Amino acid sequence: MTLTSESSNFVDDLFTPSSIFNKITNVRVNEPQLIEKAAVRRKKRDQLTVDGKLAILAADHPARMVTKAGSDPMIMGNRHSYLGRVLRVVTSPEFDGVMATTDIIEDLLIVDEMVVENGGHSFLDQKVLVGCMNRGGLSGAGFEMDDRFTSFTADSVHRLRLDGAKMMFRLDTKDTRSLDTIAACAEAINELNRHSIPVFLEAFSVEKSPAGYKALKNTNELIKAIGVATALGDSSRGIWLKIPHCEGFDRVAKSTTCPILMLGGESLGNLSGVFQEFCDGMAAGQNVRGALVGRNVLYPGQEDPSAVADAVSKIVHENFTVGRALAHMKSVSGKDMRKIASVIA
Repeated sequence: MTLTSESSNFVDDLFTPSSIFNKITNVRVNEPQLIEKAAVRRKKRDQLTVDGKLAILAADHPARMVTKAGSDPMIMGNRHSYLGRVLRVVTSPEFDGVMATTDIIEDLLIVDEMVVENGGHSFLDQKVLVGCMNRGGLSGAGFEMDDRFTSFTADSVHRLRLDGAKMMFRLDTKDTRSLDTIAACAEAINELNRHSIPVFLEAFSVEKSPAGYKALKNTNELIKAIGVATALGDSSRGIWLKIPHCEGFDRVAKSTTCPILMLGGESLGNLSGVFQEFCDGMAAGQNVRGALVGRNVLYPGQEDPSAVADAVSKIVHENFTVGRALAHMKSVSGKDMRKIASVIA
């Protein structure tokens, strides 16, 4: 679905015209080495955060056969639109970075290198790039709980000079495949620790229902899952937790000394509610250090994804209230819509 100028402050084809999408494919065919060239050239941060907090975009859903956002079951299956929205957020100077699978990270590196080669400024310099590692537990599949490591490896994260790696386990104590995933996470953490690469670990309990696996977003279950997660691997020194917000989040925060990023969840079309959760979560404990958001930012109804992302960043980094965040979102919506196209389209 492409939103029109009459219904939205963001227009897919204006920000990323088809010519850019086609150029990415041409690079993949004729000059794939450009990916590593861009990764080597990119200027990294001296440390992961500038103020101890992070606002990161999650762009790994399609790799798990998750294409639904809002009421559209296939909207994230349009890679032209999806990538354009990811780029719209990542090119914002306000937002810290992105977590994604190999294909998305490499598309971003290609576009960034094309921008630089055409005389523009890198939008990935000083950004936090996090590689997603296990995506094998495909949504709705009979083997969904067998969440194997099928995307980035510790070596490829290191080779591309990424800033971190993300993995997850869903704990179903009645399914032995949960143990396989937990063990795989522990080994991956060992490998990442050898490279001194931070780990973004998503952990929560689930229960199986006729409609599929349902996350148990309650305080007691999250506390139990966190106890398992932070003890994985040969050291917890690099672990950041990615945890869904819930009622009683202050108790969840007290269950660990590791930094916590709040999970954004599905796109529900209620930005006031989303912003309120982030405001409440940031106040729940000193170790709640930001948010890792996805569909609520990429597909925020008729709003500009970049403006929504900037508002989340203001909540995380500057303690904006919901009202201030909404006002900021409106003030920056629709700006710099030809930021990339003016350089390489």
